[in-house]
Amino acid sequence: MFYWVVKAILWPFLHLVFRPWAEGTENVPKEGPVILAGNHLSFADHFFGALFLPRKVISLGKSDYFTGRGVKGVISRAFFSGVGTVPIDRSGGKASEAALRTGKRILAEGQVLAIYPEGTRSHDGRLYKGKTGVARLALESRVPVIPWAMINTFEMMPPGRPFPKLGIRPGVRFGKPLDFSRYYGMEEDRLVLRAVTDEIMYALMELSGQEYVDKYAASAKVEAARAAKEGTGQP
Repeated sequence: MFYWVVKAILWPFLHLVFRPWAEGTENVPKEGPVILAGNHLSFADHFFGALFLPRKVISLGKSDYFTGRGVKGVISRAFFSGVGTVPIDRSGGKASEAALRTGKRILAEGQVLAIYPEGTRSHDGRLYKGKTGVARLALESRVPVIPWAMINTFEMMPPGRPFPKLGIRPGVRFGKPLDFSRYYGMEEDRLVLRAVTDEIMYALMELSGQEYVDKYAASAKVEAARAAKEGTGQP
């Protein structure tokens, strides 16, 4: 219920101020489990990604969003709960398996699950290599995958910017469902998982028009930070 209350409050405001747009919403099934696999450009993605869909969209988010203290912690918990985020531990290893189980449970309930295969926001607006968790989830749950591309949210609110720029219209494009039924039963094959993930990322590249970089976003962020530090001569 809280999700729909938040959406009812946000929709008129966001529509009036930012005039967001969407294409391909008809590609998202009206019922049944489905994975929305998207690029991740900005914190603003949480606001605009699911705005045009009549179904509740659940995403998996860092447990840190729900453990903060004080007024800031309360606001963070309320916001992420309101936009359909379920807390998970993203530290890797066993935590990754727990996240996978949580995703499978959500899909088993017939819901829409949103995933960002890059694992983190792009620091420079380019599209980075996807992690194979999305492929495992798709094959083990045997559900369709809809590529879900955010447009202009990086230009409007890049990482590190506290407030969005006005005058930039954010958008979202939903692609045709990707059918991976030919790979069912092969979810333990790493080559298959990589092939499925790469197909998803290619679809996102086509939808978004982003330049693709064949490395993980987290590694690219570290390299960029190191280069910036060396450029300033800091020790």
